[in-house]
Amino acid sequence: MRIKVNTTNRVGMVLDVLTVLAGHGVDIQAMEAEPGAIYLRFPRSQYRKEIERQINSLSGVYSIEPITSLPQEKRQQEIGAIVESVSEGLIAIDAVGKITLFNRAAEKILQISASNVLGQYVGDVLSVDVPMLRTLKTGRGYDNQQMSVKIAGKRTRYLTSGRPLVDDLGVVLGAVASIKDISQVRALVHSVTRSPEITFDNIIFRSRMMAEVVDLARRIAASDATVLIQGESGTGKELFARALHAASPRRDLPFVPINCAALPDSLLESELFGYEDGAFTGARRGGRMGLFELAHGGTIFLDEIGEMPTHLQAKLLRVLQSGAFRRVGGNEEIDVDMRIITATNQDLRALVQQQKFREDLYYRLNVIPLFIPPLAQRREDIRPLLEHFLRLHQTEISVEGVAVLEAHSWPGNVRELENVLERAVAMAAGGKIGPEHLLLEADAVPESVGNLRAQVEALEKRVLTAALSKYRSSRRAGEALGLSHTSVLNKVKKYALERYLSNWNN
Repeated sequence: MRIKVNTTNRVGMVLDVLTVLAGHGVDIQAMEAEPGAIYLRFPRSQYRKEIERQINSLSGVYSIEPITSLPQEKRQQEIGAIVESVSEGLIAIDAVGKITLFNRAAEKILQISASNVLGQYVGDVLSVDVPMLRTLKTGRGYDNQQMSVKIAGKRTRYLTSGRPLVDDLGVVLGAVASIKDISQVRALVHSVTRSPEITFDNIIFRSRMMAEVVDLARRIAASDATVLIQGESGTGKELFARALHAASPRRDLPFVPINCAALPDSLLESELFGYEDGAFTGARRGGRMGLFELAHGGTIFLDEIGEMPTHLQAKLLRVLQSGAFRRVGGNEEIDVDMRIITATNQDLRALVQQQKFREDLYYRLNVIPLFIPPLAQRREDIRPLLEHFLRLHQTEISVEGVAVLEAHSWPGNVRELENVLERAVAMAAGGKIGPEHLLLEADAVPESVGNLRAQVEALEKRVLTAALSKYRSSRRAGEALGLSHTSVLNKVKKYALERYLSNWNN
């Protein structure tokens, strides 16, 4: 039974109440006192009306009321509810390392029953080098350190943060640590860093050539087979990789991209495979998870795979063959389940012949090849891409501007078109985009496309189109190009460019 005695705040009040209870032989199981209140717990069978009458008769007692719990019991219940409601595993140990707290989340994450470990030495249950044991010795906390634990014959990694439990004098009384499953960390990183989903519907095209590529990509998306995407820079290789991921059963798990050409060799290795504590000078304490671990369950996209150094090619080949890898400086095998998509703008076959790329890795990566044609080979796609970018920028372009863009060879592909439009929007300052706002790289004559006459005619048509779009006059275009009026008119008729003239005779 629990009661609360409401009183005045006077010296001796607690003693008077206890004297009454002692006189009746009451076994006081717990008591708390605060100004204006005394809380008591004792067996219900020992409570009698006479006890209540005598306490009420004491000087300064206002009333007695039954309560469901003492303040300390209520605080313990609240703390217990909080401890059991968090998604992280919580483990507490005393000054000698014995486990005093092991919440339900810890049971689930570590697959250990609390009833089997409470009171046990944490080094025997988990590992003798768990960070929280160091905290007992040093009195210093730690954040996001990795912990490797072998349970039921299987070694698993967890992320842990811990703090010492100290008294008012600074004496370490124990330690408490939180435990996160690596999968929780991956999910958190994925939720924070996840980019807007890109699907095949986001790929803009009108040409039959691209329709065939997209159709093939849709059909292979559900597979776990490795895909090698080939195409010139700026054609949209990462766009296809993201669309493949979004259409796969792994769509709700991480998509992890990395450009193999953007990092030096040593840094690329640690980024991909992670590293152990002390693997090299300056290594983060506790080690670090690599991108392969972050991509577990999802997709990793290795762009510019042709730039990967040879020694890393060997390690990547081993991942593809065994589904496992080792961190830099580590001996432990880490299993990983992920789909690998690679991309390159180089001829990997030529690199193999030059012994710059492993032949066995090439065949492992080239399970499903996907070729993205350059924009110059699918000129029907220029107009829908242009319309798409204009909608994004909420602007318009003149007929002359469209003609200039359609005449350009686009060596930088879709990325170049996007950059040209973005620059033109800035130059037009809110107005309609015209030829004067379009800064294009000079077109180069194709090296091996058709015979010489065809190449010359293609270049002549592009130059003439640009001049007519700018001047809207055959005479002025002829002056700019160093041609007679008659020559310009003949070429206009030859290439069917009459639409660029305001008046056929001027």
